[in-house]
Amino acid sequence: MTILNPSDPQKDASGEPGSAVERAHLFGLMLGFAGMVLGQFMAFLDIQIVNSSLSQIQSGVSASSDEISWVQSAYLISEVVMIPLSSYLARWWGTQRLFMISCAGFTIMSVLTGLCTSIDAMIVTRALQGFIGGAMIPTVFSVAFSAFPPRHRMTTSMIISTVVSLAPTIGPTLGGFLTDQLSWRWLFFINVPPGLLVLFLVGRYGALDQPNPALARNFDWTGLACMAAFLMAGQYVLEEGTREAWFHSDLILFLSLVSVLGGILFVWRSLSRPNPIVELQAFADSNFRIGCFLSLIAGMGLFGSTYLLPLFLARVRGDSASQIGLTMAVSGAVMFVMGPIATRLSLYVVPRTQVIIGFLIAAAGMWISRGVTKDWSFTEFLTLQLTRSVGMALALFTAQNITMGTLKPDLMKSAGALVNLSRNVGGAFGLAVLTTILAVSRAQHLSDLSARFSTARASGSAMMEGLAQRMDEMGLANPELAAHKMMGSLLYRDALVLAFSDCYLVLTFAFLAAAAAAMMAKPTRLDFG
Repeated sequence: MTILNPSDPQKDASGEPGSAVERAHLFGLMLGFAGMVLGQFMAFLDIQIVNSSLSQIQSGVSASSDEISWVQSAYLISEVVMIPLSSYLARWWGTQRLFMISCAGFTIMSVLTGLCTSIDAMIVTRALQGFIGGAMIPTVFSVAFSAFPPRHRMTTSMIISTVVSLAPTIGPTLGGFLTDQLSWRWLFFINVPPGLLVLFLVGRYGALDQPNPALARNFDWTGLACMAAFLMAGQYVLEEGTREAWFHSDLILFLSLVSVLGGILFVWRSLSRPNPIVELQAFADSNFRIGCFLSLIAGMGLFGSTYLLPLFLARVRGDSASQIGLTMAVSGAVMFVMGPIATRLSLYVVPRTQVIIGFLIAAAGMWISRGVTKDWSFTEFLTLQLTRSVGMALALFTAQNITMGTLKPDLMKSAGALVNLSRNVGGAFGLAVLTTILAVSRAQHLSDLSARFSTARASGSAMMEGLAQRMDEMGLANPELAAHKMMGSLLYRDALVLAFSDCYLVLTFAFLAAAAAAMMAKPTRLDFG
């Protein structure tokens, strides 16, 4: 593949670099890059935008509670295959053509999803939406480091990190607003205007490289099948493991074996083929290996904490979609504001140190969050979101420089795909772990609380008598039964709160592990000159 290198200084008639010709070229490059960033934002946003409106979608397409989860799972399972495949397609078709095909397909599938009247049709269109649109996610990552001069890479890195963190954070907020003000179908129709803008900008200004048609020969279909089996089966296990009782389910056990065998064969094919679907040479770089681990933990923290807080607000406090959206908006606002601050700070602090500080701040936020109660006010949740968002911003906006800073340009496309895959897998793994902890820990805490609260004890008997008297005053037919039901719901709520506390403790240790890993990275500083 031939790279059109816009990072080389351009000269005008005066022969001086940095002239009008170079500035005009850089301006066009920024417009094309802006279009790609907008497309990436759309793809990331659709991961989370449906979360606050699943009940409305369920009613709209007459789906069961088990079926509706596939609106999210179908998107993620198919997307995870396209992310690594996109690096090969970008070299084969060219970045511009791939991105435009991906954006057009994503936009069309968004419209078709919004028009669906049955859950089966929606699962199909969501799967296609995730698969086709998945190419927009890693492509921007490689462009930021391969197409721009070194002095602009910190800015492009900050922009991408803002998108990565902001999109899933504001997804529930935007989703709740659209559903309340319009309908759940606008969760998908909203992609049409930005999709058209992306097609224009990338089509007009996105000529970044030349395609390599020779890659069509000897395409590794076996490697693709192995990669698909590895990623899709693994993603399904992570998504559905808790619901299926993990390895007590024959299906989960079978798909786990399929994923492991597919992964082994995929790695072997990638290392033995002359033109593998995914080039794994980037893993020879120690900073890249550490960066992928940081991306995995960042995915766990970003998607995990974004998953926990809305769930807590809905199940413990009973907040509406709009209320949840307003509370979550704080995280999005902080991440947006922190972008320029983190970028400016990186001029004075080496990336490794900034990443370590960021993960330590995020760990402190999660440690504070383990004291969460049902009576927390907006101020307590504000502290939670500020520490988590500031820490994640410092870490995310700088970790990319550790990951990509020492790689050769010809590895950028594959490396970008692998980093994004690490983050998505980290998100899926984090959600699986947190969901399991919520279920197991809640059951254990409920058992412990029930054992402590025994009607045989004087205090327990007195409390039950008081509740029964209140139920009798309310005119209920069976006040004692009503009192037992109320006490059961109170114990269940308290057990659930304790389970959320355990989840935040797990995220604390995950962030501490990331900070420790960042200490082993080689000190790097981008060349701003």
